[in-house]
Parts: sequence; C-alpha cells; structure tokens
Amino acid sequence: MKTVLLLICSNIFMTLAWYGHLKFKFLEGRSMLTVILVSWGIAFFEYCLMVPANRGGYFNGGFTGYQLKIFQEWVTLAVFVGFAWVVLNERMAW
Repeated sequence: MKTVLLLICSNIFMTLAWYGHLKFKFLEGRSMLTVILVSWGIAFFEYCLMVPANRGGYFNGGFTGYQLKIFQEWVTLAVFVGFAWVVLNERMAW
C-alpha cells in the first residue's frame, strides 16, 4: 500500500512539473529558464517519492520491475486525465 500511495503522489508532482507551467499565472511572461527551473524544483519532489516507491516495492513489496513500471504508467494516465479535466479544462476527444 505504501508503494502505491508513493507512486500516486509522485505522479501528481510529475504532472505538475511537466504540465502545470501551462496554467501557472505566476510564470506568465517569464523566461524559459525560469519555467524550467520551477519545473525542476517541482520534479525534485517527484523523485523524492518515486525512488523510495520503486525501491520499497521492489525489495520489500514483492513487485517486479515490470509490475512497478506498468502500475506507474497506469497511475500517470489516471492522474493526467484528472489534471487535464480540472486544471487544463480539457476533455478527452479524438
């Protein structure tokens, strides 16, 4: 359960780092370097959660590398869909 929660939380930070800058008002008109540094700052917390999730899940949680990666990708898609609906105000469409 700890691995699952860490993966979900890390993906929330990852999504904010990768796509949050599209809607962050405080970044409007800022240089690309500033946007990159802010995104890296957010991504730092993603790594602080993702690495323990993977290590714990692999060494203590009984997950294989394949299982961890497949679950992480599923969580990434689920988190992004929620983010796109709530923050980007976009709906899924072809």
